[in-house]
Amino acid sequence: MNETPPPSATARAAVAVAISACCFGAIGVLVSLAVATGATLTVVLGYRYLIAVVVLGALLAIAREPVGPPRRALWIVLVGGGGQTLVAYLGLTALRYIPVADATFLFYTYPAWVALIAALRRTEPLTRVRVGALALSLIGIAVMIGGSTSVAGSPRGVALALGAAVVYSIYIPSIERLQQGFNSRAAALLVCVGAGAAFFVLAALDGSVSMSLHRTAWLVILVLALVSTVAAFQLFLSGLKVLGPVRTAIVSTVEPFAAALLGAWLLGQPITMATIAGGVLIIGAVVLLQRGTRG
Repeated sequence: MNETPPPSATARAAVAVAISACCFGAIGVLVSLAVATGATLTVVLGYRYLIAVVVLGALLAIAREPVGPPRRALWIVLVGGGGQTLVAYLGLTALRYIPVADATFLFYTYPAWVALIAALRRTEPLTRVRVGALALSLIGIAVMIGGSTSVAGSPRGVALALGAAVVYSIYIPSIERLQQGFNSRAAALLVCVGAGAAFFVLAALDGSVSMSLHRTAWLVILVLALVSTVAAFQLFLSGLKVLGPVRTAIVSTVEPFAAALLGAWLLGQPITMATIAGGVLIIGAVVLLQRGTRG
C-alpha cells in the first residue's frame, strides 16, 4: 500500500506540474515569435527536437539508463514520433489563423474526445459524467466560435486546432501501450528522435533547412528545446510521481490560461470574453472528467 506523501511534498509536486504546464503553454507563443523572423515551422520544430535529443541522450548516458529493446524502441520512434509530429504540425499551424489562446483552449478538448472514442470502441462506457463533460466541451467550442470574431472568421484554424485534439486523443493510448516497460526519459528521447527526423524531412521538402536563422529564432529554439521540452518533461514527471494522474491532469489545466496570458503579453493578442467563457467551460469538462476517474 502506497504511503500518503506529506503536504509539503504534495505542494512541491503541484508547483512542479504547474510550472511544467506553463512551459508547455509557451510553445505556441515561442513558435509564433520564431516564425515571425522568417523561419519555417518545420525547421523550428526540427531543431527543437534535435537539441532535445542531444540533451535527453546526455542525461540518459550520465544516469546510465538503458534505452530499451531495439525493436520496440523503433516502434516508439515511428509511432510516437509520427503522432507527435502530426499533433504539433496541426496545432501550431492553427496559429496562422487564430490566436494562441483560442487554439490552446480548443486543443484542450482532447480529454472529451478520448472519452468519446473509448465509448465508440466500446472499451469504456459513456457514463453520465463523460456525457456531461463532452457537452461542456462542445458548448465551450460553440461559445468561442459564436462570440469571437477571430475564431468565427477562421474555420480553418478551428478545424486544425480541433484536428490536433482528436489526433492527440488517439495518440495518447497508443503511445501509452508502446512505452510500457520503458524508462520514461528513454521514451521521450525516442519520440523526439522520430519527431525531429520527420520535421527535418518536411523542412527538406519545402527547402527551408538552413543554419542561417535569425538570432531571435535560434534563441527561441533553444528555449523551446531546453525549457518547453526537456525541463517541462522532467518537472511534469516529478510531479506525476507524487500527485498521480488525476490530480496532475487537473493542475495541468493552467496551461491554456498561461498560453492566453503569454499570447496577450508577447504577441499583443487580445483575450476576448468569448475566449475566457468558452475556455472555462472546456477546462470545466477536463476537471469533471478527472474527478470522475479513479486514479
